[in-house]
Amino acid sequence: MDTLRSIVLLVAAAIAEIGGAWLIWQGVRERRGWAWIGAGIIALGVYGFVATLQPDANFGRILAAYGGVFVAGSLAWGMVGDGFKPDGYDIIGALICLVGVSIIMYSPRPD
Repeated sequence: MDTLRSIVLLVAAAIAEIGGAWLIWQGVRERRGWAWIGAGIIALGVYGFVATLQPDANFGRILAAYGGVFVAGSLAWGMVGDGFKPDGYDIIGALICLVGVSIIMYSPRPD
């Protein structure tokens, strides 16, 4: 159950952080205004909170693993939100990152 909870939280954190950065990008680069920027700042704050809900108590491990989810999630967000078309190297790189996440977060460790 902790593994499922952890995966759900990693995905939720990715949505909040990537979404927040995207909203700020839209507000500034696409000139959509302060409301978009403000929503992005709130989403980034939500990301920081969601990360604290992970069952593992090690900050460094959580953020390192999340980095891999961020890589894959950013590519996925770009595909859905901006029409980005990843090439084979993007996909291979994202899969390598997700394997790294699995090793960091879910390898058996002595108590």
